[in-house]
Amino acid sequence: MIKNQKSEGFIIAWVISLMVALGIIITAALSVIYLNLGNAVRNNSSQLAFNIADAGINYYLWHLNHDSSDFKDGNSSATLISSGKYNGYYGPFTHAYKDDNSKIVGNYTLYIKPKTKGSTIGDVISIGRTQDGKSVRTIQADIGAPSYATYGLATAGMVWFGNNEASDGKIHSNVGIRMDGASNSEVTSARATYVPSSSLGGNGSTVRPGVWCNTSVTSPVNCNTRSKADWSYPVPVLDFAAIVGNRCDLKKIAFESNASTQGYATGPTACSNVPDIRTPAYIPRYSSSGAFSDTRGYLIELNSNATYNLSKVTAENYSYSNATSYTSPYTSALTRTSIANNIPLPSDGVIFVEDNLWIRSNPEFGGRVTIVASRQADSNVAKITAADDIAYTTKSGQDVLGLISEGSFIIAPYAPPKPNASSSEFPFKIHAAIIAGGDVRFPASYLSRSVTEWTTSNKSMEYFGSIGMTDSDGVWTWSVSSGSSTIAGFQYNTTSYDYNLLYAPPPQFPITDTYNILNWREKLTTP
Repeated sequence: MIKNQKSEGFIIAWVISLMVALGIIITAALSVIYLNLGNAVRNNSSQLAFNIADAGINYYLWHLNHDSSDFKDGNSSATLISSGKYNGYYGPFTHAYKDDNSKIVGNYTLYIKPKTKGSTIGDVISIGRTQDGKSVRTIQADIGAPSYATYGLATAGMVWFGNNEASDGKIHSNVGIRMDGASNSEVTSARATYVPSSSLGGNGSTVRPGVWCNTSVTSPVNCNTRSKADWSYPVPVLDFAAIVGNRCDLKKIAFESNASTQGYATGPTACSNVPDIRTPAYIPRYSSSGAFSDTRGYLIELNSNATYNLSKVTAENYSYSNATSYTSPYTSALTRTSIANNIPLPSDGVIFVEDNLWIRSNPEFGGRVTIVASRQADSNVAKITAADDIAYTTKSGQDVLGLISEGSFIIAPYAPPKPNASSSEFPFKIHAAIIAGGDVRFPASYLSRSVTEWTTSNKSMEYFGSIGMTDSDGVWTWSVSSGSSTIAGFQYNTTSYDYNLLYAPPPQFPITDTYNILNWREKLTTP
């Protein structure tokens, strides 16, 4: 009996232990299931908040493609936030977010600002919240359209880079490119093949690929072994014809910036309006009667404090056919009458000049502005001429100059330091993003010179910016060679792309495409 009692007690203890163990296991399993279900719910809620924030970014991408200048989400009275976390942004702008059944499941709140004054790129912060407010995710994105300043060189015509001419930044031609020099980015042509002229690397009859190099060129880049991975052709054409409309738009922006000219900015005749009214943003024709001369117009001197000096140019006392006239600076070459000094740059960053323009920095330029020279109301063609150095105070992107010329952009022969000047006066500098309806060049003509040119390495030229030419016959060059000899211009020159222009082009600079999301990231901190 005693033995059986012990056995029964052992069995009872074992059963109890088993039940306790099973209880623990079941409780643990239920806890894991509960936690996983909770995590799944939270993850779904968090993902929903992320999707809502992403929808806010995509909404504003759509918005900018329909109204490229609106960084206020359609709220014209919105003002910039002046303090706190979102200082400098417009907002907050909140929109409900609905699911596929039109049920509101959350909202996104937007904070928006242009990257720089007059920029075509917007910095957009989108905060997505679920309807119960328990999940919040934040995305920040740069939304923008590529401008013509995206390219180191973009041209409607053909172009030839010699073996000693390195390209910097993206290069595009609507016709074709002979690329014998080094390149460090995309080189594209809108044509699969073309016939280069005798002056631009061909013979006028032989068909070449859209981008090519001469197999006889082996130094400093070997055509036969160089990488051609970045060469693409054909690609879509750039719509240079749209620049005509862009000049009109820029004129309207200049009109709108001042109360005295705002009335001229609207209506079907806005672009042909020529009021004899000067504002910081609009400079009228030289002659109120409409008379035009290539040797008259205005001189703008860009100061280092975001202001400019303005003078009338009553005469250009220089003969471009004179082979020896390198001895006089712009102060002698131009007869000038001062109009005003220290004029603040317009808040919209656009100056429209309804006549020829000469330009220089004084001595360096600090600020951000786009300057247009165009005769919108008649058949005369305005041009921009560099009268001296045009140099930025900094190359960090803080300072930028856009120059849009209806005709050519010319560097006057009296602009650089003279060939016999001290080497301390060099390099001669041109810093700008240029779009020209004609040539972009120095010298102004291919004349045989009877004086020593800029042929030594310590007397060089520095170009920093980007170049666009809308004329298929436009020519870009800083020197003219015959055989191995430089017969005009700068034998030693560098053309460097200003990579700051990718995300901070000049104010209101013409764009080449629709808006896209340039980059984005999730902000891991909640607001």
